[in-house]
Amino acid sequence: MSKAVLDVLRQAPGSGVPPIGQAPDPWGEDAQLALYLCYELHYRDLPGVDAGWEWDPQLLALRARLEEAFLAALRTAVGDPGSVDLAMDAVLHPARGGPKGPSALLVERPDVERFREYVVHRSVFQLKEADPQALLIPRLAGRAKAAVVAVEFDEFGAGRAERVHARLYADLMRGLGLDDGCNAYLDRVPAPMLAVVNAMSLFGWHRRLRGMAAGHFAALEAGSSPGAARLADALALLGIDDPACTVFFTEHVEADAVHEQLMRREVLGGLLEDEPGAAADIAFGIRVSTLLDDRFGAHVREAWAAGRSSLRGGPLASLAAR
Repeated sequence: MSKAVLDVLRQAPGSGVPPIGQAPDPWGEDAQLALYLCYELHYRDLPGVDAGWEWDPQLLALRARLEEAFLAALRTAVGDPGSVDLAMDAVLHPARGGPKGPSALLVERPDVERFREYVVHRSVFQLKEADPQALLIPRLAGRAKAAVVAVEFDEFGAGRAERVHARLYADLMRGLGLDDGCNAYLDRVPAPMLAVVNAMSLFGWHRRLRGMAAGHFAALEAGSSPGAARLADALALLGIDDPACTVFFTEHVEADAVHEQLMRREVLGGLLEDEPGAAADIAFGIRVSTLLDDRFGAHVREAWAAGRSSLRGGPLASLAAR
């Protein structure tokens, strides 16, 4: 299906989408790449692709089939999400002794090539950081809307272009000798990371899923500060003190600690006050964030334990700036 999408996007808009058989495994490379490409039309230009494809009805119909399968897979994997408080508590107080995530592994065993590899993974989101979450703004009201705007104001640099978080991530990539172009490494990023980004887009582009988007955003902010602190420590252990590389993480240690409070008290609290029936969707969005982070972490952990790259194709040395 991803090949069909790529072939279609090379044509003129309106030229038609060929009939596609059964949707592929929603967790697999094919489905996640196809879905990512469909969403990316809403965010950035794709090289050689006419912008008219963004709202092509046939392509949207194909995307809807992929979305339906992905959402069903997420519901099956999450099961009963429980209450909002329990879901958030699991993010804020993860169980001790569980499997280590990539940031903890990079502190435990500092390795510059693995650090660069992790940065490449995250680039498919961080280079458009907070864009999917901005879609929440017109779908909320009152306290929830005001708090999301406050968080997004920080994400977008508080009025300073050089402090936009996506810009800081691009600085980090250049500082590590990587290509900071949007989607420069899309062919390298595997399904577990694409699924992390696709869930944000899935929730963001559908108003009916606004509760899921709010819960997911709250979990993202709540879990960000500790991970950023570990990654800053990993850079220090590697002897990398170039501000171009360090500022992205130090910025998130402080900012996201504040954002976590705003998201929990004002965004989730305000949304629940306005829409008490949104509780199940909010809890589901929180659980999805944890689920997908855990799946990505397991993918990286297994690859590194086996002594191989967690990226698709090619040695790490081939990731030098092009």
